[in-house]
Amino acid sequence: MSQMRSVVVLALGAHWEVRTVEAPEAGPGQVLVKVHASGICGTDVWITEGKLAFGADFPMTLGHEGAGEVVAVGAGVTSRAVGDRVGLVTLQTGCGRCAWCRRKEPLDFVTAANCERPVLTGMNVAGANGEYVAVSAEATVLLPEGLSYEHAAPLMCVGYTAWSGLRRADPQPGERVAVSGVGGMGHLALQYAKAAGFTTIAVTGSPDKRDLAHQLGADLVVSNGAELREAGGADVLMHTNSSNRAVADAFQGVAPHGRVVLMGIAFDELAVPNMPMIMNSIQILGSAHNGPQYLTQALQIAAAGKVTPMVEVYGKHRAAEAYQRTAEGKARFRTVITHD
Repeated sequence: MSQMRSVVVLALGAHWEVRTVEAPEAGPGQVLVKVHASGICGTDVWITEGKLAFGADFPMTLGHEGAGEVVAVGAGVTSRAVGDRVGLVTLQTGCGRCAWCRRKEPLDFVTAANCERPVLTGMNVAGANGEYVAVSAEATVLLPEGLSYEHAAPLMCVGYTAWSGLRRADPQPGERVAVSGVGGMGHLALQYAKAAGFTTIAVTGSPDKRDLAHQLGADLVVSNGAELREAGGADVLMHTNSSNRAVADAFQGVAPHGRVVLMGIAFDELAVPNMPMIMNSIQILGSAHNGPQYLTQALQIAAAGKVTPMVEVYGKHRAAEAYQRTAEGKARFRTVITHD
């Protein structure tokens, strides 16, 4: 068995460390991917800290935002070939036996939340923070030409989520889209909304992000929900940050028959303004990845140059530093580890 260098979390709450571990091999139905880049997501921080649990068994190699090259294919694989440039989809498969799986729903993150034993790359099985990772061939997506590994990696989760959320809200021609939070997901949501042709509004309480929000495609930048309402409101409000208080404030600017899409994971209480929601017939939609067709679209839009992730890139030997900057909220906007 060959060995590789992997970023390992030895125990719950432990620092990230580079260790020598056994390299995986491609089993039946799997591909072996040489990882070129892996993004650090807020979910990785919360798994490390114990705020979220997806069945992670420490010591653990995290990383669900992976991009790399197929270097071997397992028995029965015909959809992928050696040399393919691929991104890694978090959900590999459901267990196939529980009540949810017997419903035969399409594989998306709803399965991850409801299946009794889902297989989740970098969450409960080894992920992309190693030199190599073995995953189900069906849990990979071909990367379009012109899209770098460093830019593809964060699109595998937050970019996927941002575009899926916009599509779930189903904005119509002439409607206005507001994005609450100009951070790791929000800076992508702004670009996707603008690329889709909508009047786009950034809602941010950070004065230092106002100019940047305009550069990312925002037609208008406001500080809070009251300013959003005064500016004419928004038909779609995309909640991308880690503060429920911020999105509750932004509710003030949602137009009648508007849709609020919750995508950013937050741990504070969400206080919904009951009467305005009822009287104005406003919908609240939870949204995660929603299906692989949206990931393909998100990657294609980025490859066309219409969306560009802003990333801080660190070599694997600096993974602990990269993690710390992400955990402390100092990274701007996405953190990516390279493995070359």
